[in-house]
Amino acid sequence: MEIGIDSFAAASIDPETGSFTDPVKDMSRLLERMVFADEMGLDSFAIGEHYRKDFLDSANAVILAAAAARTKNIRLGSAVTVLSSADPVRVFQNFATLDLISNGRAEMVIGRGSFVDSFPLFGYALQDYNELFEEKFELLLKIRDQEVVTWSGKFRPPLRNQPIYPRPLQNEIPIYRGVGGTPASFAKAGQQGVPLMVAVIGGQTHRFRPLVDLYRKSYLDAGHPKEKMKIGLHSLGFVGEDYEKAHDIYFPGYAQMFNKIGEERGWPPVTRESFDAQTDNVGALVVGDPQLVAEKIIRHSEALGGIDRFTFQMDNPLLTHEQLMKAIELIGKEVIPRVRKMVGNAEM
Repeated sequence: MEIGIDSFAAASIDPETGSFTDPVKDMSRLLERMVFADEMGLDSFAIGEHYRKDFLDSANAVILAAAAARTKNIRLGSAVTVLSSADPVRVFQNFATLDLISNGRAEMVIGRGSFVDSFPLFGYALQDYNELFEEKFELLLKIRDQEVVTWSGKFRPPLRNQPIYPRPLQNEIPIYRGVGGTPASFAKAGQQGVPLMVAVIGGQTHRFRPLVDLYRKSYLDAGHPKEKMKIGLHSLGFVGEDYEKAHDIYFPGYAQMFNKIGEERGWPPVTRESFDAQTDNVGALVVGDPQLVAEKIIRHSEALGGIDRFTFQMDNPLLTHEQLMKAIELIGKEVIPRVRKMVGNAEM
């Protein structure tokens, strides 16, 4: 099983003024964490895409390219690319260029995103939310598979025998479909034969099993080769040296983050009790010491019928750079070896 990190390039913001405190330092530290993750043997590091003051990741391909020039082995991708409000041609060109810079380590997770700030920014209508995504995703796959493209659709000018460059180093740059909880999205990913990345940021992970099984069935029914099917799980998480301390360190920022989002979406305030319920044996949050985190990753995998990749989303406004660096070290030195030993024992 592959283990990685997803980051939204959280910005340090003064809570009283709402102004950035030091975006240059924030970006420098993010790149330092990406380099350190590579050194610690993590398999992937992905950067999200948002258009909010809280995050510095609106141009995630630029951040990934900077990391590509400083790393050697770790795979670099998006988490997610908000394709509905982007041009598939430009998205492909950006990540093909990243693939060349990284010597074949680029990949994409394509999704709708959890916010809609990019729609008014780039002049798209929310009533076209689903139709935009599906049309652009099909075009992106066509561009990946064909060097010269002829295509027409509703939302973009047509392409007529149009060559698209550069081409990536990889013969088939990985393009995951990022999904939340919509059955149609799981089924569509299977029909398209693309890898699946499931975002489970709350509730109980095992409740997604029917949807993951729907993906598997749709994938095989469409005639795609079983050996190429790949399922990833993205969850909020944090690793500390001590179980209780990890929870105490992570909770305040978690509460602040979700209370802010909750104000926009009408969610109830976060309590320590609700947080603890999310970090129990079946809750979605993966927070604790290396042994218990490794065991929970395995439980999540078993609950979904087996996964190929697990990614931690550790962004938290109150976690320090030093705490994140320590968590990366623990993931590399202790969590990954434990997970792989457990997987190996299960396969024996």
